[in-house]
Amino acid sequence: MWSLLAKAILAGAMIAAISEIGRRLPATAAIVASLPLVSVLGMIFLWHVRPDAENMAIHSQATFWYVLPSLPMFLLIPALLRNGVHFWLALLAGCVLTVVLYLAMMHVGSRFGLRL
Repeated sequence: MWSLLAKAILAGAMIAAISEIGRRLPATAAIVASLPLVSVLGMIFLWHVRPDAENMAIHSQATFWYVLPSLPMFLLIPALLRNGVHFWLALLAGCVLTVVLYLAMMHVGSRFGLRL
């Protein structure tokens, strides 16, 4: 229980830090947000509970393939915002696009032998 709470507090602190940095320095906050800190912490936590090299290799490789379909969201949202679309609608559109691209990656990836 305490381990889960510590993980949640750490993740929340990272998000809070990014939002605070973003109030003054949006580009710097974007750099911090783009760092794979969550992925690295996730791998550390996963290794702690299951120190299995093959499991970690599968996890790390799958993370790479799932990052790719998430990237277009970061182009769609600013394009929509700059064209007058409300923030929440632009964010929703970006999330929907990401889910669609995740599903496509799962479908296409399995045809190429990717373990997703």
